[in-house]
Amino acid sequence: MTREIPGPGTGRPRTPARGPGAATGDDDVRLIRVLVVDDHRIFAEGVTAEITHGTPDIRVLGAAHDVDTALAAATALRPDVILLDVHLPGGQGGGGAEVAQAVQELMTDRGLPVRCLGLSVSDAEEDVLAVIRAGARGYVTKSITGPELVDALRRVADGDAVFSPRLAGFVLDAFRGTAPPVPTELDLLSPREQQVMKLIARGYTYREAASALFISDRTIETHVSSVLRKLQLTNRYELSRWARDRRVI
Repeated sequence: MTREIPGPGTGRPRTPARGPGAATGDDDVRLIRVLVVDDHRIFAEGVTAEITHGTPDIRVLGAAHDVDTALAAATALRPDVILLDVHLPGGQGGGGAEVAQAVQELMTDRGLPVRCLGLSVSDAEEDVLAVIRAGARGYVTKSITGPELVDALRRVADGDAVFSPRLAGFVLDAFRGTAPPVPTELDLLSPREQQVMKLIARGYTYREAASALFISDRTIETHVSSVLRKLQLTNRYELSRWARDRRVI
């Protein structure tokens, strides 16, 4: 059942469980083990502090900051829930959707899948639907409050599907086949060009983008030139505005 996030203090009471997590010492509380995946390290640290403060049933196992380290951490740590940003460097350029799809194959020996909850500043349809189609159990935006996020993690760990209220409608429409067409401008770009475009539009320098993607500065310049030509833009400032206007970042 799809559930929207209730306001703070309205979450359902916790019930005794013997689910995926280990016991915390209280027989009535199940431990939910979480992996935080976000390329902004400071944000990841803040989320970790927020969701573990005063919540003995949630333990953050660690954080990852790109596709490759996220998959390695998911394999090694076997979390119950991955709190997953959409825009991530590394891998094949698929970002959070690439992680969500890959972890569906990482069924744990506890008999339950690793569940993903998307958490992003973006509420663009293409970002939300890509992550959900890849197997995530929900998607919330970074405007969410701490108590709401804790409740969302608990619900996803219990097997519910959770969305920020504004997103639930078009996700349901999409899976009923009635969603409006997703803008196709991004289809002009290759997966690598999309990845480079998002980094540059978010303010990365060429050198920082090259470091994040493990490629050369010259290759970044080549990709940016191709992106600007395909989108009929003249510079990176227009690119940033284009990406913000379309909620790509």
